[in-house]
This record gives sequence, C-alpha cells and structure tokens, in this order.
Amino acid sequence: MSDRSALAGPDGALRCPWALSAEDYVTYHDEEWGRPVHGDDALFERISLEAFQSGLSWITILRRRPGFRAAFAGFRIEKVAAFTDEDRDRLLADPGIIRNRAKIDATLANARLLADWADGELDELIWSHAPDPAGRAAPQTLSDVPAVTPESTALSKALKKRGLRFVGPTTAYALMQACGLVNDHLETCTMRLPGPPAR
Repeated sequence: MSDRSALAGPDGALRCPWALSAEDYVTYHDEEWGRPVHGDDALFERISLEAFQSGLSWITILRRRPGFRAAFAGFRIEKVAAFTDEDRDRLLADPGIIRNRAKIDATLANARLLADWADGELDELIWSHAPDPAGRAAPQTLSDVPAVTPESTALSKALKKRGLRFVGPTTAYALMQACGLVNDHLETCTMRLPGPPAR
C-alpha cells in the first residue's frame, strides 16, 4: 500500500489508485469491488478465487476468471463437489486457470464440505462477520486500508473451524472487501457507496 489518494481516470472521475493500474481493473472496481455479494455459490466462487490469488496479483486471477468459471462448472457447489479424480486431472492440465495442486485440491475439498451445509449457511456465516460501518472511518489514502482486521481474523477462524482451507486472515479480508462486507473505496473515490452494506 502507499499513501496515494484517489486519482482521476481517463474519464476524469476519481478512483482508488489501484483501479487505474490496469485496464481490466476499471470495470471490476466500478461494477463489482465493494458491492454486496450474497448467495452460497457466489461466495464460494469468491472464496476460491481469493485462494488462487494468494501469492499472485489479483489481475492475474481476474483475467483468468472466465477460464476458472468454465473449469469449475460456474462454481456451483453441488457440481464441484461431484468432481471426480478425472476432473482433478483435467484441472491440473487446464492452461486457463492457475494449475496449483494444493489450491485445486482445497477448492474441491471446500466444495464437498459446503455441499453438506444448509442452504444459505455460508452466506449467513460470512455476513455475520461484517463490521459495523459506523465504526469505520472512510479511508483517505491507500495506506489507511488494512490487510487484516479483527473481523477478518475472526472470519478466518470460523471458516477454518468448519473445515475450509486457504482462508487465512488476509484472504478473508480480501473476501470482505470484494464482497462488500466493508467499504474500502477511498473517501473521494467516485464509486464509494454511502450507507451500511446490504445484509
């Protein structure tokens, strides 16, 4: 992170500086990042992609997202939970995704675990860790945006306790940012949405 504040993009609108570092980021920043995400399958996709992102830049994952969705049956939990050893071999050979054995195995294991959860249980667990927005000042610069918070640490522990893999505190906080549990758009960013996150 740096101390940079919001910057003007090609259209003159102020945005979080990271959103202007690659063309692919602008649409993601404007239309997805920080907006509330609900639904077990949708959240499973975000958990999985954040896990694959670990150690890499998000742009690497974002550009491969269509390939990930094709490879993992749209991240529908029931379908991924039914993947066979042949599917695993297919994933390990798929150039459209990140072919990391541990991350692929974790995604398959997480799907099998989540397939036994009640409908809406993952959504409820994740959103129960959303902090009170009234207690969070809007970040002025990127240096005001944390990498880990007490809430992300608690979410990580809750997910790990239930058996999920690749859900450390940093990954959990990235999930919270991406799915709108927290609003980390800078205060002067055009895309900062007012009000608390939609539960």
